[in-house]
Amino acid sequence: MEPIEGAILAAGWGERLRTQASDLPKPLVVLNGETLLARQTRLMLQAGAHRVFAVVNSETAALIDRDATALPRQLHLFVRDTPNSMETLFELGRHLQGERFLAATVDTVVAPGEMGRFVRRALELTSGDAPQADGALGVVKWRGDERPLFVDAEADGGIRQIGAGSGTVVTAGIYFLPRSIFAFRARASDAGLSALREFLGALLSWGVRLSAIELTDAIDIDVPRDLDAARAMLGGQTTSGSAGRR
Repeated sequence: MEPIEGAILAAGWGERLRTQASDLPKPLVVLNGETLLARQTRLMLQAGAHRVFAVVNSETAALIDRDATALPRQLHLFVRDTPNSMETLFELGRHLQGERFLAATVDTVVAPGEMGRFVRRALELTSGDAPQADGALGVVKWRGDERPLFVDAEADGGIRQIGAGSGTVVTAGIYFLPRSIFAFRARASDAGLSALREFLGALLSWGVRLSAIELTDAIDIDVPRDLDAARAMLGGQTTSGSAGRR
């Protein structure tokens, strides 16, 4: 498998989780004895990334320094108080060097083994003399969570629309994207886009071919019950947390 880089969007403040469960910023919330930031890094490395970049906000960086938080040595942190998820992605793009990269939000917890399976399938879709797609999005079945980002895809996985009004699958918070998407930064700014979900939808209209890869399960850690749902999922139990808000 070709070497790839990992990119973690971890600059958000996580207000809902903080007010209800913990005063820690979301990247430092602990799940099964591991911070979400360290966990996401570890899974990316296991899935084939040879190094991982993450953007964190200034508060998270200060707490990491204060507490000497243990993080994988292959993780490279950049501190930016970005205004939204799209700008966090663009900041990561300044440091990525490979042709394609694996990206994820820090609070996405996928079922065991799914990160690696996602990468292998994404490489199949985007490689070869006649690739089927330029990039891929992980999706999961919608379970009625709030603010879903629905994905409308063909039977072969080719995505027609991101952000439809209804549907059966939603984004899972992990992505395999070409570095060429960063050429659209000025265009996104001119269009007034201000979120990752808006940028992903716009990429389709700008000619970037994206495919959907369905995962067995994924949980977005937004409120305390999502931590319980993630623990249950990782333990092989039925889940009832949030999914697909990206």
